[in-house]
Parts: sequence; structure tokens; C-alpha cells
Amino acid sequence: MNERNNWTIPNFLTVVRILITPSFVAAFVNENFYVAWWLFALAGITDAFDGFLARVLKQRSRLGAMLDPLADKVLLVTSFVCLGIKGWLPAWLVILVVSRDLIILGGLAVLHFWGVDISRKINPSWISKVTTMFQILLVFFVLVVKSTSWPVNWLLPKLVFVVVLLTIISGTHYVYRGLNYFFQNGD
Repeated sequence: MNERNNWTIPNFLTVVRILITPSFVAAFVNENFYVAWWLFALAGITDAFDGFLARVLKQRSRLGAMLDPLADKVLLVTSFVCLGIKGWLPAWLVILVVSRDLIILGGLAVLHFWGVDISRKINPSWISKVTTMFQILLVFFVLVVKSTSWPVNWLLPKLVFVVVLLTIISGTHYVYRGLNYFFQNGD
């Protein structure tokens, strides 16, 4: 892991993703939905590329390991809240997604306070990566369907089901991992 240089191409893309989020919200609130879904798509693309480039260019860093999941959470929580307020996603789904992320962030804070070096020990699991991918896909799908006449509403309940299932599984997985770190460190 690159400890010296945090200003890498992958970290730059992650910062861009964080900075896109307020523009996405502004476009969404102003009901400029085409701009909103293009900005969301751009953010999703930066999410795909930053991890890929970090591996290929050997530019992994501790900063990137912390910023990338934070950028995902900022973008996804904001997007789910926007879609929930508009009534495009059910409130219970928004609450589930936001609660999972708050529980994960709270757990990380508790582990850090307890003395666990979370920057070295905590890595995103494959189930978390798949969950993030499907959450991004759901938000993008809803934005596109609601702002165009694309006739694929039948797919929405299936995507919601997959996101709910993955969100519950990955949230449970992180709680389990966190409790293991907590009890291992308590000895």
C-alpha cells in the first residue's frame, strides 16, 4: 500500500465522486432529472474506475481505503434520501439502506475508539461491493425510468428485492465482523 503519496489518480477520482454529490442533489431538487442521472452515472463510473486503477497502477493508499467507502456512502445515502423524499423509492427501503450505513460507520467509530486499527484491518467484503453495485444500479434505474418513457417498471420490484436482500446480508456480515474485532481486541 502506498503510504507516502495520497494524491493518486484513484484518490482524485474518489474526491471527484464526493464533489459530484452536491451537484447531483442540486439537479435532482431542481427537477433536472436528466442532468441528475448523468451526474449519478458519472459518479458510478468513477467508483468503478478508482478501484480498478488503484490495482492496475499499484496506487493503493490508506487514504483511498478510507475515502472510497466514505464516498460511496455519501453518494448512495444522499441518492436514496432524494429518491425517498420524491416518493420514487419506498421510505422503508431508504431507512434500511441509510440505517445499514449508519450502523457500519458507528461500528467503525466504536472499533477505532476501542483501539482497533480500522484502516489496516477493515477491508470491504465482496458482499459489500456487490451490495454497493446493486444499490448504484437501483438508483440509476429509478432515475432513468422516472425521467424517461423507458417501459421497464416491471424490473423495479426485482431490483428492490435484490437490494434489500444484499443490504441485510452485508449489514449482518459487517456487524458480525465488527463484533469479532471487538472481542479479539478486548482480550
